[in-house]
Amino acid sequence: MDHWPEISEGPKVQGFAGYKAGMTHAMMVDYRKSSTTAGQEIKIPVTVLEVPPMKVAAVRLYENTRYGLRTAGEVWAASIDETLSRRLPIPKNYDQGKAWEKVKEVDVEDIRILAYTQPKMVKGVPKKVPELMELRIGGGTMDARMEYAKGILGKDIGIADFAKEGALIDVSAVTNGKGFQGAVKRWGLKLLHHKNSKHRRMVGTLAPKRPGYVRETVPQAGQMGYHQRTEVNKRILKIGEKGEEINPKGGFVLYGLVNNPYVLLHGSVPGPTKRLVRLRDPVRKQGVDLKEAPSMTYVSVESKQGA
Repeated sequence: MDHWPEISEGPKVQGFAGYKAGMTHAMMVDYRKSSTTAGQEIKIPVTVLEVPPMKVAAVRLYENTRYGLRTAGEVWAASIDETLSRRLPIPKNYDQGKAWEKVKEVDVEDIRILAYTQPKMVKGVPKKVPELMELRIGGGTMDARMEYAKGILGKDIGIADFAKEGALIDVSAVTNGKGFQGAVKRWGLKLLHHKNSKHRRMVGTLAPKRPGYVRETVPQAGQMGYHQRTEVNKRILKIGEKGEEINPKGGFVLYGLVNNPYVLLHGSVPGPTKRLVRLRDPVRKQGVDLKEAPSMTYVSVESKQGA
């Protein structure tokens, strides 16, 4: 995610990350005023994300140049988990005070943090190597942002530091991979018929005579799926601490049980189970602003085995 919206409230972290556990369904009162079922109890699909705390490894400062934002310096935490050394080399005997002195004269235009996930806390994800990502600190004055960033450096941040129940967010993840697929499956072409004797699942024509090359707009076979996609304006329906509240009988298929804080999102999210899902404040906000969380009356915990 390389774009961050400006926000009025804050200062706060504008992004977070979690792991997709699976889907279930819930009953809730329809909060959408223009919906035909507004105010009525409806059944909806929900996606469950497991969101253990993230750790702040560094504060990164940006300055404005004639070529746009440029990294002006960064300050790393005094103590960092050993698991992060699986991702990148961690300096030893790091002098944090000297690092702050070095960036004191910087004309700061933007402040971001380097935060990393803690997959060792998630039983459903068979990995130890954390994901390291840059998250923007937004809202408030620049001095307030700097104080906020200093306050969380080296500490844990939770999903509540990013968003509240009822908020709209953008969701980014890598979709399900389908490998090399033909043009019919990949682009939805019609099967050829009437006088076509050799191939049915092919493009009707590759190109006119001129230009003398095949243009990139022609649907052809190739990689399908395993692409990063961002879906905008997803509603957070619930943020919970106890996984027992939403764990189905037998656990989520191909995932298991949720043991950390979790988030319920309205609708689907790109990617299979266990995949990293990144969350961000909405860049094209469109939807009802809710002052309080949607009223959920039931979350299904029936077994998903063979469902």
